[in-house]
Formats: sequence, C-alpha cells, structure tokens
Amino acid sequence: MGTPRTRAGPLRTPNRHMGTAPGPWRTRFLGLGALLAGNVALACGPWLVRLADTGPVSAGFWRVALALPFLILIAAMRGERLQGLSRKGLLAVLAGGVFFGLDIAAWHIGIGDTRLANAVLFGNSGSVILMVWGFVILRRLPRGREWPAILAALGGAGILLGRSLEIAPANFTGDLFCLLAGLLYAGYLILLQDARKTLGSWSLLALSTSASVAVLLVAAQVLGEPFWPTDWGPVVMLAISSQLVGQGLLVYALKLFEPLAIGIALLTQPAVAALIGWVIFGEWLVPLDILGIVLVGSALVLARVTAPRAPPRPRVNPV
Repeated sequence: MGTPRTRAGPLRTPNRHMGTAPGPWRTRFLGLGALLAGNVALACGPWLVRLADTGPVSAGFWRVALALPFLILIAAMRGERLQGLSRKGLLAVLAGGVFFGLDIAAWHIGIGDTRLANAVLFGNSGSVILMVWGFVILRRLPRGREWPAILAALGGAGILLGRSLEIAPANFTGDLFCLLAGLLYAGYLILLQDARKTLGSWSLLALSTSASVAVLLVAAQVLGEPFWPTDWGPVVMLAISSQLVGQGLLVYALKLFEPLAIGIALLTQPAVAALIGWVIFGEWLVPLDILGIVLVGSALVLARVTAPRAPPRPRVNPV
C-alpha cells in the first residue's frame, strides 16, 4: 500500500511552490532517468510479492526488516539524527509506522488476488485520499481542477472494480484490500506530518519502519502464513527495489521537478505493472480496463497539482 506503496515512506513530493529552476542539462537528464527508474523499481514490487514463497504479509515483513539496517545506515551517513522528538512526536511516528505496516499487509494481500495494474493504481490512491482529507480540514468543497480529479478517480475506480467483479469475486476483494492500503497510507502521512519538520526523511523512515517491522511480524504469525523463505531472492530483491533503490532514486530526482512532472512520471508504475501482468501472468486488459486505468491515473496526476495545502502530499509512492 506502497512505497514507499512508499510503498515507501515519509519521503514525499516537494511543495508545488518549492520547485527549483532547471539545472544543467546533464543534471536534469540524470534526474529524469532516476525519476523513471525509481518508478519502475517500485512497479516491480507486486511481481516480487507474487514470486515470494512466503505468505504475502510475511513478504512484507522481510521487505522492511531487511531494509531497516540500511535505512539507519543511510540516515547516519547523511548526518540525520534519530532522536530529538518529544514523547508525543515519537508516539505519532510509531503510530505512523503501525499504519505503514498495516498498509503493506493490506496491499500485499490484495496483490495476490487482483491484477497488478489495479494493485498499483489503488495502492497509490493515497494522493487522492489526502486531497479529499484536505477539503475536510479546510471545510470547503472542491473547486477548479479538483472536481475533475475526484470525478476521474470515482469513474475509473468504478470501472476497474466492476471489471474485477466480472472476472471473479476474489479480484474484487483484492481491489478492496488495495484501496484499504491507500487509505492506511494516507493516515500514515497525516500522522508523520509534524515529525517531518524535525527529522530528516531517512531518519524518519527508519524510525517509523521499526514499528512497521513489529506489526508485520505479529500479523504474519496471527495469520499463520509461511514465514521463512526457502528462496531468499524475491524478498531480498523486494527490500532492495521497493525500500532502497526506488526510494533513493526518487529522493535524488524529486528536488529537480515540479509536482506535475512527478505525477506524470508516476504513470510509469501502472504501465510497467500492466506489462508484467500481461507478459508473466496473462492478465489481459480490454479497452474498458484501459479507460479505467487512464481515469484513475489522471486523477493521481491531478491530485498532485491541485491538492489543498493543508494535508501533506506524498513524495514517494507506497509501492
């Protein structure tokens, strides 16, 4: 849900008013490559979840547990401290980590049932949910380009959910788990918004991930899933691609681009996921599926550039 379906963490998109002026051509070119490669790395996450021979929640545990020492190391190398929060602030970060752990659990469960393109789109729905949350905080109705974002999200989600229900009830259930993941990820961002003013991105991610590890460990045991991998390749690659490589590349690239460009680059994820689903798992898309994907993808892009200023907006996606 996410990555990261976030799914990654508190490394989020710069405010639309904080974009930097275009740098040298080479810097922008490398930034574009990092932006696209980071999204591709995150889009491969659902494939690796399916390849893992553990249960889906157990795969989520190994995803964050294997990455946690490296997150702490990166934070230390960047000079980011892991302390300095008040007790209330620390509790909020740990609570955010609980939400992130539940987000990953819900998203990984959904990945096993629905199509990969649906999983990626719904797992990234936190952007739209945060936009709606902003209307609640500001106590106002949508206006301007906010209405098209909401209508596109509702229309596209309705199409994709309807198509999943036609395929099998399990697919529909998988979609709902992925939507739940997007909701949990939005809660995660809201809980961490104050702590982001005090801690660096990597240290905040390391602290919250420590709580996520505990939640996923308990959830995997309660569900009675296969826990220990016999093939470590998929879970190691999942930790590297989703929590480290995808995060790191996007952290480098995000400061170079405006939210609109970042939102458009986000569409790389459902495109790659749909391609993997088609080639590896035979998940064919009919024109109605493509229409639903385009509508939801458009909503995600619009949410990046039209969301109210009150709530935080994600920099790195949860997948």
